[in-house]
Amino acid sequence: MNQPASPSLFQFVLYMADNCLVLGHRLGEWCGHGPVLEQDIAMTNISLDLIGQARLYYQYAAELEGKGRTEDDLAYLRSEREYTNALLVELPNGDFAHTIARQFLFDAWHLPFLKTMLSSPDPGLADIAGKAVKEVTYHLKWSREWVLRLGDGTEESQLRMQVALDEAWMYRLELLMPAPFEQWLIDAGVIAGPDEIREEWERTITDTIREATLVLPEDPAVQTGGKTGIHTEHLGHMLADLQYMQRAYPGLEW
Repeated sequence: MNQPASPSLFQFVLYMADNCLVLGHRLGEWCGHGPVLEQDIAMTNISLDLIGQARLYYQYAAELEGKGRTEDDLAYLRSEREYTNALLVELPNGDFAHTIARQFLFDAWHLPFLKTMLSSPDPGLADIAGKAVKEVTYHLKWSREWVLRLGDGTEESQLRMQVALDEAWMYRLELLMPAPFEQWLIDAGVIAGPDEIREEWERTITDTIREATLVLPEDPAVQTGGKTGIHTEHLGHMLADLQYMQRAYPGLEW
């Protein structure tokens, strides 16, 4: 297999894996706690989709690294500073509106980016994208519909949805700000640059917020750091839960 002679591909695959694992775990925390049974099941199913995608990425990353580490090692035996997921996905669930805002802003980036990855010259990335696009198409449909439903619902639901969007807004741009490992791959033509998806991403977000009768946040603040291992306090607490079994019982197999 011909791979770029650079650690950038390995780092990028880990980044994608970490995004999916962390967001999948966050959604999994809703299992048994959803506002209604149908949406409890929907969030659990999206969680399973994302964790399945994370497994594909971690398996590929282990293959690229070639040091004998497994998907479990990469998922459970790295420290907080070694995770490179975007800050957006590690934000706490909050109320249902906060979970929807986080999911929608991520999905609005995730789907168009995966579509570009379908034509990546790297066969591993193209293969994972081919498996994930159908799932993420549903994820965006689901989160978008809930933004509309809450935004154009009751006075209370509209207020909660607006607050949730306002609070998550500063984290969205990190997804379109290439880290050095991404820029190397962009320059090499392995992955798409932000300009290739920005128009669709902005249109999806803007059109949805307006249709939901919400106000487009205008706060110019941008919060970054996740791609370089600088995270919010929330990730460490989440990893303590996520990694507990593997660290307490090393090598445990079901």
